[in-house]
Amino acid sequence: MMSINMQKIVTLGLGGLIFLFFAAAPVLLPLVTNPFWVSIAAEILIWSLLAASVNLLLGYTGLLSFGQALYFGVGMYGVAIGVSKFGLGFWPAFGLGIFAGTTMAAITGTLAVRLTWHYFAIITVVFSLIFYFIALTLKSLTGGDDGLAFSLPPMMTWGDWQIGLTDPNVQYYFVFFVVAACFLLMGVVLRSPFGRALVAIRENADRAELVGFNVYLLRLTSFIFAGFLAGTAGALFALFGRYASASYMFYHVSGEAVVWAIVGGAGTLLGPIIGTGLLILIREELSLYWDHYLLLVGAIVILTVRFAPRGIAGFVIDLVAKLPAEHRRKSENRPKKREAAE
Repeated sequence: MMSINMQKIVTLGLGGLIFLFFAAAPVLLPLVTNPFWVSIAAEILIWSLLAASVNLLLGYTGLLSFGQALYFGVGMYGVAIGVSKFGLGFWPAFGLGIFAGTTMAAITGTLAVRLTWHYFAIITVVFSLIFYFIALTLKSLTGGDDGLAFSLPPMMTWGDWQIGLTDPNVQYYFVFFVVAACFLLMGVVLRSPFGRALVAIRENADRAELVGFNVYLLRLTSFIFAGFLAGTAGALFALFGRYASASYMFYHVSGEAVVWAIVGGAGTLLGPIIGTGLLILIREELSLYWDHYLLLVGAIVILTVRFAPRGIAGFVIDLVAKLPAEHRRKSENRPKKREAAE
């Protein structure tokens, strides 16, 4: 019990540090490095939300999905088509992107969650490929290979005064607060009876069904919630880049998200943001000097799986949580050694 409580304290402390870092990034980063890194920090936040959608399925539900890029891409196109084709304002277009990604997850999930293990992984790839080629075919709507660019509408307007994402600070903090709200929502959900039921299904679906859980419905709900997270990330990325492209629906994007989740720590709330941050930093730094930087990424994945099965976040949380218990054990042993010597 003490270890579990200590793990919660460490998780909260680590989460607080990550929150404070990203909250202060637009102020701190320009003081120590190129302001370009503020945009990278915003990109890390967005991609970590996609990795969180993978983590919800893999780390908590026991389902390995290589199709989360589909809902990310649909979220992007929801925003882009809403603005460029339907003439929607900022908030309706953002809502359309999230709704489109979530709805697509609900549609495909009704079939996908009937399968498990590698069959589930394969069908998620199949769905991703199907809609990727559909997006390429519907060039008049999606822009095909060229993608779909759009002009960003203002967030709010009062007379002649407007506020929008053209302001870098407004853009960053909009991304920050949306991502923070999603992670907070995910944390609340995972600590609810629903979240505990997902863990029970991950550990043993047959036993969970025997005690009365509707495994299909719980998996479907988890899949839809993961689609919501991926769709929100896609909508944010569309607003961030003023662009949507079918290339973001391809399964290799899902593969990257899986790697980020595993390296950071599948089954931990903070793992996706840690893994995403680390690997994007490696990409941005090493890609300038070494074309084969992905070899290092592969090595990191192998070492993580071998020596830290719970990822970087799980390793750090477990290590720090064990320190008080280890210190207490040594303190209790000291008097016994002295008595034995006497």
